[in-house]
Amino acid sequence: MSEQLNRNRSRARRRRHKRRRNRSRGPLVAGILIGILVLGAVGFLLSGRLFRPAYDQAAIYENTHYAQGIYKGELFAANLCVTDQDKAMDGFSDDTSLHAAGLFDLNKKEVLYAYHLHDRLFPASTTKIMTAYLTLKYGNLDDVVTVSANATDFSWDEQVCNLKTGDQVTLYDLLCGLVLHSGNDCAVAIAEHISGSVEAFADLMNQEAEALGATNTHFVNPHGLHEEDHYTTAYDLYLMFNACVADQRFLDIIAMDSYTGTLTGDDGTVRTEQWLPSNYYSLGEADAPAGVNIFGGKTGTTDEAGSCVILYSQDMENNPYISVVMGADDKTILYDDMTQLLAAGITGGLK
Repeated sequence: MSEQLNRNRSRARRRRHKRRRNRSRGPLVAGILIGILVLGAVGFLLSGRLFRPAYDQAAIYENTHYAQGIYKGELFAANLCVTDQDKAMDGFSDDTSLHAAGLFDLNKKEVLYAYHLHDRLFPASTTKIMTAYLTLKYGNLDDVVTVSANATDFSWDEQVCNLKTGDQVTLYDLLCGLVLHSGNDCAVAIAEHISGSVEAFADLMNQEAEALGATNTHFVNPHGLHEEDHYTTAYDLYLMFNACVADQRFLDIIAMDSYTGTLTGDDGTVRTEQWLPSNYYSLGEADAPAGVNIFGGKTGTTDEAGSCVILYSQDMENNPYISVVMGADDKTILYDDMTQLLAAGITGGLK
């Protein structure tokens, strides 16, 4: 009897122990199951990103790194008139005695007329366009410049503004004498002031010409007096002149009827010099076509270059144009051809 009782008690203890053991395992098993479920869910979500096909991963990288518009720029010639060949124009007959000629519509970015635009030619004083551009870009127009002996060493028949050695004159006055009256002495005084020497300034001219796209140009001086290794093209002149007319200060100068420069001699004496424009339209010696407003421009003449002129003009709606004629046999032919070019291209042949 007692034996049976002991066995029953032993079975009861085992059952209670088993129930306690099972109760203690329950939370552990549940935790394990929950962990498995959580890991499975995370793995499922990550598998969509981490284990996508290679091409899908490449698309994600490309969209992240290459489709964000990091840089948006314009092509170099987007705002330029461009042509690589001659182009005829109704109402204007090619004058084959010229070296080159061109008409450029700045608003439409269109070459309206082109004749030998890319031929290398001697530029004469149209060289001073680049000298003016560098003066505006690198110079302080309020600077007072002392004129050297080198700047006054010109022959009687070479265009000057009557500077004298030791004169003190502002850079602005020199720029006006350079652009309006085409003073060779002003060109040298400017070059020496900005770069220290004519040679260093010529190097700067070539660097800046190349930066503007004028790759068929080579300068050896700031004024354009003839040297065999000093050349440009009608198209390169357009590029340089186009850069100048973007500066309102340049437009203001070429539109002047005259300018009075103030010079202080090395003895302290102050004098003035009146400088008139060199182009015939500004002087009133040539008439612009009806409907064309010629602001002004730059001339150049040597035996080798012939007679040259480049102009900035507007039509009746204020649309801007650049025109260039190079290598005319004389001034009469130069301005007759320029007038016909402007009339045909801007006003449709009105006289």
